[in-house]
Amino acid sequence: MRIQTFGLLGFNPSDCEVRCYGAGVDGSNAQYPRGLTAVLTQRMAEYPTVIIQGPRTVGKTTLLHSLASKAGVPIFDLDSPATRDLVTADPEFFAAGARPVLVDEYQKAPIILDAIKAELNRSSQPGQFALTGSASFYALPQVAQALTGRLHILTLYPLAQAELERTGTNFITTLFEAPEDLRSAPTSLTSREDYAQRLVKGGFPLALSMSSAAARNRWFDDYVSLTLERDAIELRQIARTDRLTRLLHRLAAQTAQVLNIANAAETVGLDKNTAGEYLKVLEALFLLYRLPAWGKTLTSRSTKSPKLHVLDSGVAARLLLLSEAKLAARDPSAVTEFGHLLETFVVGEIFRHSAWLDEPLTLGHWRTHDNAEVDLVIERDDGHVAGIEVKATGRITDSSFRSLRKFRDALPGRFATGVILYLGQHAIRTSDGLYAAPVDSLWRLGRQRHTSTTT
Repeated sequence: MRIQTFGLLGFNPSDCEVRCYGAGVDGSNAQYPRGLTAVLTQRMAEYPTVIIQGPRTVGKTTLLHSLASKAGVPIFDLDSPATRDLVTADPEFFAAGARPVLVDEYQKAPIILDAIKAELNRSSQPGQFALTGSASFYALPQVAQALTGRLHILTLYPLAQAELERTGTNFITTLFEAPEDLRSAPTSLTSREDYAQRLVKGGFPLALSMSSAAARNRWFDDYVSLTLERDAIELRQIARTDRLTRLLHRLAAQTAQVLNIANAAETVGLDKNTAGEYLKVLEALFLLYRLPAWGKTLTSRSTKSPKLHVLDSGVAARLLLLSEAKLAARDPSAVTEFGHLLETFVVGEIFRHSAWLDEPLTLGHWRTHDNAEVDLVIERDDGHVAGIEVKATGRITDSSFRSLRKFRDALPGRFATGVILYLGQHAIRTSDGLYAAPVDSLWRLGRQRHTSTTT
């Protein structure tokens, strides 16, 4: 059997600039290069199978179409009932097709993974299969053991602000390789109202393309409803999606806060164990995620509880019925909600940046029982650690750095840098080497991502 791989096809990662259709921040139609492109094409040259997972409508199919165009092969779209029936009836036939075999929404017919495994028993050359899925691979029944050691999983998130602005900035690279760049962050002209607008829009391309806030809200409503009523039922055969919907809204109210599943369960009339299982479904469908506690043994007073975040700030805002006008209000409730949503927005941006890097990272939060807190901890494989705090204020004082100092002091020799992202205009460097920078430094700093070029 002759197998054509990406290498034999002469596939060059630099030839593939995958773009995602959406709307610009000014409302105009635009195309955006995706930060995951270089990592995807590199993994196709390294692994027999690559799975691209992530929420619906973030651009996974667009990635496949780019690969299909370059390789001259079809895409098997398992969202189509007719195609799904054909693949289910004879998965070996499709898995043995011209390489690479490209399958969209593979979770609709997971039996194809067994056929792929059989093909890889004959040859494990890289670049043979690329699959996309709108549910987490490890949450799918019957697939946990399939393709063990023969695949690489990538996650495609909604658009990051650096993709929307086409800056190529990777804030994580800046933190570890050039923290001094934080000091030279350009003066920010982004107002609180501008940030509120970005928060409620989020990063889903189709939501960004809507011509009005009302149209965008309808899109978010439809997106959540379809995800719960179709995908959740297919994933776990949940009979009462109304309770799942109510739980999602209760949990969304905990975004950027320490998870309290018992409280959310009680308010919707579920027992704690059932609510815990439902939470796993919501995570598997990329609506929510738990940010684990980092450094649980760093001090005896470190919390072990995860924080909860909605994956996309636009979805979070809609679930919480937060409009730009509500977020712009100066009452205490609006200020608190703005702060939580801003933290979810920043953490989501960092997750997107982490997906573009050619290195494994550990992400978490750090919190002690005496209220020292670092909203996001990033640990590299070499053990070096950076900390990020998010503050929805335009003014920073020396006391604002208390938690970062405590965190740094607990990590002698491992602490790389710490930064507060806030709503002010200017970057600040303290006398002991900590930083504060405007939130829009996430997409305005010039330090670009870099990925490995080894072959």
